[in-house]
Amino acid sequence: MYKNILIPTDGSPLSRKAAQEAIEFARGQGAKVVALYVAPAYQPKVYADFVPADFVTPREYAATVRKTSARHLDFIKKLADKAGVPCACLHAMSDFPYVEIIKAAQRQRCDLIFMASHGRRGLSRLLLGSETSKVLSHSKIPVLVHR
Repeated sequence: MYKNILIPTDGSPLSRKAAQEAIEFARGQGAKVVALYVAPAYQPKVYADFVPADFVTPREYAATVRKTSARHLDFIKKLADKAGVPCACLHAMSDFPYVEIIKAAQRQRCDLIFMASHGRRGLSRLLLGSETSKVLSHSKIPVLVHR
């Protein structure tokens, strides 16, 4: 039924568990997967009259993002390889991860987004938001939520 599944990850234990389930699901469907990690966009901390000691250049930040994304995406790639599921890995930077998740699914022609939900409720959901609920609200591509 599904042929190309997007697996967004934030590297959390819940996200890793969802990735494991997504790989098994993909294997059962005979599908390939695309793993995605979205890092926050670069935000320089420079003030009018001084540069802080911990200032990070855009190049340094991009290198850190590549390193972090490789760590999280390699986990999924190894799971997919072990299961015999074809896997491509992508990373992006954005202050709106849900937008990047939807864009990646569209660009990669995915027919399913398989992602974790942290299950926040009440005030914490209101304050922290939920990338999963935003993807559910805005995606025209089906979303399978793993808890």
